[in-house]
Amino acid sequence: MVDRRADRSDLLQGTLDTLILQTLRWGPAHGYRISQAIGAASNDVFRVETGSLYPALHRLEKRGFVRAEWKTSENNQRAKYYRLTPAGRRHLTQEQSRWDQLVAAMHALMRAGEQEG
Repeated sequence: MVDRRADRSDLLQGTLDTLILQTLRWGPAHGYRISQAIGAASNDVFRVETGSLYPALHRLEKRGFVRAEWKTSENNQRAKYYRLTPAGRRHLTQEQSRWDQLVAAMHALMRAGEQEG
């Protein structure tokens, strides 16, 4: 029996930063909104838990890929909003290129030999 949660977390662990940066490309957001956007955009294949999200956001902030500021959320609560920086946008572009190459290579590998048999 395959544990889908384990599959998700293995993939997510290596891609969380890229998923966050992509979400912030759509505009500034607080942590909960980022988590919800990732889930919605991936048809709930990726579910980001708080224990993974906030350390990743802090790491991205430290690297200069995102900036944070406190604002009032849509439900009148104080929340830290994150936005993509120019350095984060450049990094995301590089990561997207790597993902495109990876997906193409995986597709080629998975289809190799199909026409031989």
